[in-house]
Amino acid sequence: MPSKNMPEDDASSSPEPFSINNLLEVITNSLEDDKAEEIISINLKGKTSIADSMVIASGRSTRQVAAIADHLVTNIKKAGLGNCKVEGLEKADWVLVDAGDAIIHIFRPEVRSFYNLEKMWTMDVRPDDFTPDKLLSS
Repeated sequence: MPSKNMPEDDASSSPEPFSINNLLEVITNSLEDDKAEEIISINLKGKTSIADSMVIASGRSTRQVAAIADHLVTNIKKAGLGNCKVEGLEKADWVLVDAGDAIIHIFRPEVRSFYNLEKMWTMDVRPDDFTPDKLLSS
């Protein structure tokens, strides 16, 4: 039972239970603070088992893309939401940050428009759309 003499600061600083919403809030705040552009979040539940959410954002240059990714990883770790795996930081045209339940893609605008991940992941396609019968009939 908590003590009534405990300062309120200590009571409010207890870690919140993990949820995808906590993670997405940290991600969005970090991206916005670093002036990332065209931030979108895509719900992946029921589409894939790799993650529950995908966040896509753009930076204006390779330097900004790298800085956004670096700060994002730091902010996720500081929030106690785990360590991230990062790919593409060396070239920083497209950096992928795997935060477990969320995958974050940070692109330069030209690279983002070339790959167009938004279109691929927002299509209403389900795994059972690729049964042999359905593929042969199309």
